[in-house]
Amino acid sequence: MLIKEIALEQRPRERLKIKGIDSLSDAELLAIVLQNGTNGESVVDLSHRLISTFGLEKLNSLSLQELMKIKGVKLAKAAKLLAAFELSKRIKSGTIYNKTINNPEDIANYYTEKLKDVKKECFFAVYLNTKNKILGEKLISVGTLNKSLVDHREIFKEALKYSANAVILVHNHPSGDHNPSPEDKKITNQIRECGKIMEIELLDHIVIGRDSFASI
Repeated sequence: MLIKEIALEQRPRERLKIKGIDSLSDAELLAIVLQNGTNGESVVDLSHRLISTFGLEKLNSLSLQELMKIKGVKLAKAAKLLAAFELSKRIKSGTIYNKTINNPEDIANYYTEKLKDVKKECFFAVYLNTKNKILGEKLISVGTLNKSLVDHREIFKEALKYSANAVILVHNHPSGDHNPSPEDKKITNQIRECGKIMEIELLDHIVIGRDSFASI
């Protein structure tokens, strides 16, 4: 059934207007994001097919290339889906700037939400002032599933830019296991020693898993 064949009052945008956003099903919300269907398939039918095939959580984890392999989903639709899911993640995780860090949970909660569905290992440095307030963050490297290359110079170059007093390292394990590897501990010790020379303290190195974290 094409969208024009659906009674006006049953179309997602009309239902939103009349009954409010809370009245819409997951498929109807997805239909509003996608805006239009394909030849022979309405946007509502396409949305039902996507949700019944993948579920919202799985759909949320697909890459641009994976989305574009789905029948009826080309670049424009895939981009809309990625943008909608990314906005949702950013709203949930909130902002980290100017936040005062008192314990590992203060920073781990933010990055758990930010990185839990990321399929590559991402290594961040977070910079703090003398009162442990966050001045900024820097994505230092993006690696493969099992390896991330860390440039010590890049970490401290950015620290000098912020006039940071301390740094916290954060990286994820795409496997979902939050336990630090021997390589994680080795890198931590190397960066700690570099920090001592520059009088910039390494406060912590946090490893993010799927729904948990470890503080090295």
